[in-house]
Amino acid sequence: MSRKPSEGAIGWTMFAAFMLVLIGGFHVFAGLVGIINDTFYAVTPKYVLQFDATTWGWIHLLGGIVVLLAGFSLLTGAVWARTVGVIIALISAFVSFTWLPWYPIWGIMIIVIDVTVIWALTAHGRDIVTEG
Repeated sequence: MSRKPSEGAIGWTMFAAFMLVLIGGFHVFAGLVGIINDTFYAVTPKYVLQFDATTWGWIHLLGGIVVLLAGFSLLTGAVWARTVGVIIALISAFVSFTWLPWYPIWGIMIIVIDVTVIWALTAHGRDIVTEG
């Protein structure tokens, strides 16, 4: 017996996909700013991860591309894409947390979106799959 997929779950998964695309775009934008103008971000002298702005720029640019790809793959509805989406959102939240001294408001905003994406993919992921 098969059941109809939950419309709410599909909606939350689409929300998570679009948010991953948005987060990826934010990371790419922040990365390009750090690469093009390495004096844009204020660097704090005493922090655990002491990278210069250009290094952070490359981290955000490459990570942003991966997050964008995860968001687009989530639109396919594949089970593996939900798993990858959760892992990528966790990594994105960690990178944003380590980036707080350079741009705290932006970092907090990305972390909040990442947590919402993780919740959407883990709380409603099973409701999409139809039993066959």
